[in-house]
Amino acid sequence: QVQFVESGGGLVQPGGSLRLSCAASGSIRRFYAMGWYRQAPGKQRGLVASITSGGSTSYANSVKGRFTISSDNAKNAVYLQMNNVKPGDTAVYYCNLYLPVDGYWGQGTQVTVSS
Repeated sequence: QVQFVESGGGLVQPGGSLRLSCAASGSIRRFYAMGWYRQAPGKQRGLVASITSGGSTSYANSVKGRFTISSDNAKNAVYLQMNNVKPGDTAVYYCNLYLPVDGYWGQGTQVTVSS
């Protein structure tokens, strides 16, 4: 059974930075790709960034150039470095497979961008 636990969220001012972490209970090496997702109030959850087991990355247009996804297979962890954050980045952030499995969603971590 796989579990993902997200951490690192908080309150940050516009233009600031945060680093989110996702810890997997099992080895993530066997997963083809992982993704960070976010859900803002009243909106559907959507993919923000993804990374393959080979390290190839992809980003939503809204975060391209500001967010960086990375992984540490030895630590079974995936990270999301968020720079120059904007109020529109306010959401609960989750990690899951690139093709998400419903049973793998964790509690997420809240990111609030506000002055």
